[in-house]
Amino acid sequence: MINTYDLAIIGGGINGAGIARDAAGRGLKVLLCEKNDLASATSSYSSKLIHGGLRYLEYYEFRLVREALQEREKLLTIAPHLISPLEFIMPHQKQMRPAWLIRMGLFLYDHLAKRNTLPSTKTLKLKNHLVGAPLSSTYTKGFSYYDCFVDDARLVIANAKSARELGATILTYTECINLEASSDKLWHLKLHDKQKNKTNTVTARALVNASGPWLNQLCKLAKQEHYATPVKLIKGSHIIVPKLYEGNHAYILQNLDKRVVFVIPFQQNFSLIGTTDIPYSEEPALASISTDEITYLCSVVNIYFKKKISSSDVIHTFSGIRALQQDDAESPSAMTRDYKLDLLNMDKAPFLNIAGGKITTYRRLAEHALDLLAPYFALSPLHWTDKQPVSGGNLPKHSISEYFKQLSERYPWISQDILFRYIKQYGDCCETLLANCKAMADLGHHFGHGLYEIEINYLISQEWAVTVDDILWRRTKLGLKFTEKENAFLRNFLTSH
Repeated sequence: MINTYDLAIIGGGINGAGIARDAAGRGLKVLLCEKNDLASATSSYSSKLIHGGLRYLEYYEFRLVREALQEREKLLTIAPHLISPLEFIMPHQKQMRPAWLIRMGLFLYDHLAKRNTLPSTKTLKLKNHLVGAPLSSTYTKGFSYYDCFVDDARLVIANAKSARELGATILTYTECINLEASSDKLWHLKLHDKQKNKTNTVTARALVNASGPWLNQLCKLAKQEHYATPVKLIKGSHIIVPKLYEGNHAYILQNLDKRVVFVIPFQQNFSLIGTTDIPYSEEPALASISTDEITYLCSVVNIYFKKKISSSDVIHTFSGIRALQQDDAESPSAMTRDYKLDLLNMDKAPFLNIAGGKITTYRRLAEHALDLLAPYFALSPLHWTDKQPVSGGNLPKHSISEYFKQLSERYPWISQDILFRYIKQYGDCCETLLANCKAMADLGHHFGHGLYEIEINYLISQEWAVTVDDILWRRTKLGLKFTEKENAFLRNFLTSH
């Protein structure tokens, strides 16, 4: 018997997971399939920011910035374990933008949307401030504003878990190899399970194409080439280096080409630097940073910081491909980050194409998608995802510190560093992880750097983890610390599991 779903979503990034959560919460029978791991492409290769997009004001993207600022507040509430306030310091570069223009932009940034949590912007004298210490003495004036840091891949996992808790079926390492819209107004999806090497067919009343940079490849598979949304693939690359400075603040650096580069504290001991904006035309899965991109990012940092870096300092790199709406922008960095939803085949089986977007506005994008599909399912127009925490996000007073204090009293035997990481990654789900533990010995074998057997088993059983990369890079971010030997040991464990 063929399984029939109301909604099939192809693509396990942030947009696909967000739509699955919203749809399942509105009562639809939902299937999400992803050919690799959840968040295995663009959604784990972002700059890790929930932000309004200060630089988009220069391109008069007021609606996009306002919506993103509104979402910033909402996401802080529904995912307090994964999203945290982050102060940005912008050293003033006189020859690029006058101080009055920056102050005007920051004033708009403060007032385009209501702020409940984050401090307002301010002007700084860098010579008299700790944040000016790592910078060249050339920079005497700067500006401070707040946005948020996010564990991007874990936000995808949290949304997928929420969707599953609401009844959705989430299939990872499952590739859709054929799509057909039949006369019975159903989509027929042929799915190949890579792990079991098995193929089966399911049907769905509507289909969502949330495949990101594979958007138009999926249109072709569905024989909907004439509906393909005009997009341009843009590569954004990042480098990770040893920590450049002390403190928990970030820097936003203006460059002469009008692009900006972020320097963000990352995983206690590192600095995350990015991003680039390079047109891309190859297979998205093969994207990697170029020597020129590394040189570019290092050169921008070296303009501002006393401590100089080069390619020899780079510990890790990653590159993500974004499918941005095609527009008349003069450069990739000026292209809109707004999203576009195209609902097609309205007289047959609906087919929803998603182009563009950013992680900050994923929840609103999902709402818009469900509102478009609502007439086909007689759905309630009720919006609910801005009030209900994602999986793990039900913390007392939305506070990490408050929850940490409570769990420290309940689990006095566990290392404080490990407990804090558990809370930051799993939120209140860490209580499920630790449910049967009464001593450190109950955590099982230690694989290194605070990764114990009980956590690995939890990731496999509850979070779809299969490979070493699933665990070390997308679920825990411990990949930066693991040696080749430790990687091999973990790989052997997973193979025999």
